[in-house]
Amino acid sequence: MRPTAARTAFLATALALAASALTACGGGSGSDPDTVRISFKQSTDNSIHVMDDYLADIKKQFEKANPGKKVELVPIKAPDSEYYTKLQQMLRSAKTAPDLVYEDTFLINSDITSGYLKPLDPYLAKWPDWNRFIDTAKAAAKAEDGKTYGVPDGTDTRGLWFDKGIFAKAGLPADWQPKTWDEVLDAARTIKRRVPDVTPLNVYTGKPAGEAATMQGFEMLLYGTEDRLYDDSAKKWIAGSQGFEDALSFVETVYREKLGPDVSTALDPNIQTIVRGDLLPKGKLGIDLDGSWLPQDWLPGSGHEWPEWSRELGLAYMPTQHGQDPGKVSMSGGWTWSVPAKAGNPDLAFEFVKTMQTKANAQKWYVANSGISVREDVAADPAYAKAQPGIKFFTDLVASTHYRPAYPAYPRVSTAIQEAMEGVTTGDVSVEDAARKYDDSLKEATDNQVIEK
Repeated sequence: MRPTAARTAFLATALALAASALTACGGGSGSDPDTVRISFKQSTDNSIHVMDDYLADIKKQFEKANPGKKVELVPIKAPDSEYYTKLQQMLRSAKTAPDLVYEDTFLINSDITSGYLKPLDPYLAKWPDWNRFIDTAKAAAKAEDGKTYGVPDGTDTRGLWFDKGIFAKAGLPADWQPKTWDEVLDAARTIKRRVPDVTPLNVYTGKPAGEAATMQGFEMLLYGTEDRLYDDSAKKWIAGSQGFEDALSFVETVYREKLGPDVSTALDPNIQTIVRGDLLPKGKLGIDLDGSWLPQDWLPGSGHEWPEWSRELGLAYMPTQHGQDPGKVSMSGGWTWSVPAKAGNPDLAFEFVKTMQTKANAQKWYVANSGISVREDVAADPAYAKAQPGIKFFTDLVASTHYRPAYPAYPRVSTAIQEAMEGVTTGDVSVEDAARKYDDSLKEATDNQVIEK
């Protein structure tokens, strides 16, 4: 979302109100040793209250199990970008810092580097359930100092959703599983030719889509090549890779051949809502490169109920570029629960985490949120696998998924990727020039911590 003067003024006012409200509640999280304050992202869509309902239930459990202790829920109702800003404002002061916060793995290392979060290793060492969490999920909340700053509450994976009805009209198989990028594009071209009144393929792109463009779009392509964003052994970002240009070329092809949404729609800040709430439910989109969480928007009480989705949509793995091993690609993100460095009641906060993360409560959350388990015991439970169509498909991807190199520079690197994608989407910039500009931006964003391919 591009900043405007009005938005900046609104945000400043909102931050001031948030700080004022927190101070008025008693001078910060440490003002009452018997109350734990929990901040989380509340949906801007009033019809979606999955997180609110879940936390209300955990609050009741916690207060019943801990007589005399109270839980105060402090929701932050804002789009993602504004949530991050408001949360960081709260974390800066002991007067406004909650005891527990909901952190996106996308930005957690930025908050760690800023000194906003407390390492949880002393708590984790005494908590047997931590051994139930898979290693890749644990790594998502680990900083460069080797310490862990968050407990993941689930993860997500990504793949290809496709409309079985559109596929039938196009003469494509109901058990479609492309083996290469070319097979994905060929299916989209077939849909364009035989079912001309629908959008063949959605790939999120450009700055308005934000991290959805980077993660659901670009990185799902790049990690299907021989290249990556970051060289772990050299501890440097990668510039000049062929895989980067190939991923951009795929995006360029989608929009140059008009296989994707109209460019104006693709670059609409509400594109994700358009896809989940309109195009897919109304049979207007053939293939969607997207995440495991989509059914959350279609469940009863979501505001966009679509009980037929599991019969009308199919799932396929995103293939690697040329079908090379391992043959499929997924990216994973997710959120964690973290304790602010300036929290007044950190011990009580971690007790709340332990209540949230019993096997039963974790499983309840994964199902309600259309999330993917990061606990081995939940993933192995037949009741979890059968709770919702598609859960097994997406959970099976966790073992081989990729996580973003979520170092402090990553948000700026992500923006540079979105700019490159937007240039080739509109046709204003060639793939070569977009890649060259990205390399320049990468060097600036990472203080020249770059290795050339």
